[in-house]
Amino acid sequence: MRRVCLTLPTHRACSGTIRAVAAEAAYGAREFDVEVHLLILDSSPAPVLAEHRRTVAALPSVPRVVVHHFDEAAQRDLLREVIVRSGAAEPDRVLGLMLPDRVSYGACTNRAFLLAEALGCASVHRRDSDSRYQHLDGEPVFPLHHELAALGRRASDVAGLVSRSRLDPAAAHRPVSLVGGSFVGEMSVDVEEIRRLDPVVYEDVIGLSVPDGYPEIWRRNLIAESFRGAGTAAFTGDLTTLTTVGPTRVDMCNIALAREVYGRVPLPPATDTIGSDYLLLHLVHDARLPGVLHNRHIVNFHTGERRSDSGFLAYQLRFTKFLLATPHLHSVYAGTKAAGDSLLDAGGGLRADAVAALVRESTRLDRAENAERLDVVDRSYRKLGGRYTEAADFLAARREPLIDEVREDMAEFALLIDAWAAVVRASGDHELSSGGAA
Repeated sequence: MRRVCLTLPTHRACSGTIRAVAAEAAYGAREFDVEVHLLILDSSPAPVLAEHRRTVAALPSVPRVVVHHFDEAAQRDLLREVIVRSGAAEPDRVLGLMLPDRVSYGACTNRAFLLAEALGCASVHRRDSDSRYQHLDGEPVFPLHHELAALGRRASDVAGLVSRSRLDPAAAHRPVSLVGGSFVGEMSVDVEEIRRLDPVVYEDVIGLSVPDGYPEIWRRNLIAESFRGAGTAAFTGDLTTLTTVGPTRVDMCNIALAREVYGRVPLPPATDTIGSDYLLLHLVHDARLPGVLHNRHIVNFHTGERRSDSGFLAYQLRFTKFLLATPHLHSVYAGTKAAGDSLLDAGGGLRADAVAALVRESTRLDRAENAERLDVVDRSYRKLGGRYTEAADFLAARREPLIDEVREDMAEFALLIDAWAAVVRASGDHELSSGGAA
């Protein structure tokens, strides 16, 4: 029986989300011939972790659903054993990239990839702690439905199951490697505040995320669509498209990837950097691997912490590091776009060596561009005033280290790509207990 991994990484209280995702796991096991492994990777502080343990213990037992709840200590022990067994040249350094002491969107998902491999799963289906499901006629609308129906099947066999196909016929023989939707509801709370306070400043700052050379009309459209997900329209019925999925059309809270993708290339383990975990979506798109885009969008909301002063500064750091990482990432994406089908080996798998070479090349970019980006952020935030002046001071005090850190993040990512194949193999050889660790 096919095993799949439905994963929920978290570092904050989310008992409601745990119960909701468990219900999605039960739906998948009931409606499809699969065994669903619900994998909760928990980096929460001790009181929250204890609450989550009680929540997990109270989940009803469901046939063909296996729940795993790993705190950071359990994750570290497993990762250390796997990394040492892999023969990685610098095991402590690789472990630090897999489980850094700061927030990393890519690292938490990379851990899910490796544990899914240890569990013998064919795919990873990712959700977020600050999200809920839409409802139709009183019932939750689960993205897992489309993910399980299409992922891993040959695109030509999926064509009859979707609402429409926009896939190049030349790719019809390839398996569906990605299934995803977006979110509806609140856009990023801090970015929305910038737009509300000063639309011109908003265009200046968000414009830093747009690749150079775009015609002005495209640039404005990209700025208008950024951080907005799928808007606010309620779900009224399924619409699915077989296509090469555009990375801006989906969100990492609503994504599923086949192991043939994440088993080849990990996500960037950059710390305190939003958006860094979208790299695999670009690789799948640029290599012309088929995907399914659906409209079972997840409802986005923001926890109270995101609205606090400390949460505000933490997000501004992560947002600014994203803007500084953008030139490096765009350099990689320009290379993957130019490579196209040559990103794939003879067996149709992603070529990790080609990706690592592009990542290393991106570390050679001139520092001056990011110095100018920080100037734009500084001017813009001081124009907004209020707590944005505090954010500008906070970032100015870290100016040079931030530029260095972003470059180092990419160098560390290349190192992780080099070690990844061996670590994945070692994970597959690891015997993980059926219930995981609480």
